[in-house]
Amino acid sequence: MNPAFLSVLLGALILLAIASLAVLVFRRLRPSADFSELAARVRTWRVIAFFFLGAMIPGRGVALAFFAFLSFLALKEYFSLIPTRRADRRVLFYAYLAIFVQFWWVYVGWYGMFAIFIPVYMFLLLPLRMVMIGETSGFLTAVGTLYWGLMTSVYSLSHLAALLLLPFPGGSVWGRRQPGGETLILYVAVLTQLNDIMQYVWGRTLGHRKVVPRVSPGKTWGGLLGGVLTTVALAYWLAPLLTPLSRYESLGAGLIIGVGGFFGDITVSAVKRDLHLKDSGSMLPGHGGILDRVDSLTYTAPLFFHFIRYLHY
Repeated sequence: MNPAFLSVLLGALILLAIASLAVLVFRRLRPSADFSELAARVRTWRVIAFFFLGAMIPGRGVALAFFAFLSFLALKEYFSLIPTRRADRRVLFYAYLAIFVQFWWVYVGWYGMFAIFIPVYMFLLLPLRMVMIGETSGFLTAVGTLYWGLMTSVYSLSHLAALLLLPFPGGSVWGRRQPGGETLILYVAVLTQLNDIMQYVWGRTLGHRKVVPRVSPGKTWGGLLGGVLTTVALAYWLAPLLTPLSRYESLGAGLIIGVGGFFGDITVSAVKRDLHLKDSGSMLPGHGGILDRVDSLTYTAPLFFHFIRYLHY
């Protein structure tokens, strides 16, 4: 395992330990206040960190299985939320099968099929299978919602795993040995989650003017700008440890992750608003469902993958 990967991961674990200690201190100082949601969030973050660590350390195969399972949970949660016709249930098998096939292309290193399998072949197969069933009432809505879920929950998230296709076989970056693809996953995953946190923190402290009040009332311009600037700074600092990006390229990566994370968040928020839901589920106490936690990654993972692949491959 790359030393840079372990050092940054250790830093994240230290932050979780500090957060856990902070919850205990807050409860001692203000025993009448309710910190149950904060405590639940921190506990869930510890669980997430444990599974992420357990998936990344053993090797590439375990990491791919972990991300495939994550896509499965996200897609299953999505299907549990959207209204579906009885006839569509016979098509869901093909959507779940697409998870295995999509991650198989990553496993064998076939970038061409990875890039086009869902956008092209599943785009053609799903409506064809639905047409063969013969149910035309609500067809356009059904095929659109099904395909959007597949693109978001599987295709977008599979770009995290696809970063394993981009190893760096030696040399140096800014005077250091180049890392492997797993460090790119850590880079985009950590920055995306920190971007969410910092947009929330800046929004609570400096935010007043809403960005999209009808979609996500808690999102403010102060939170957006503060979060993006913080993410850009962290991207610049972490880039020489975890990526082959130059100093200027790392600023672009930080901007992509900061802005992309915001758009991913509000896009899933729009889906929940349409369905009259606060959270997508309850699997992650304090956070909601799987989609609530990976919503930003549905934008940042593909954007970052193609950004770094275009620049260095």
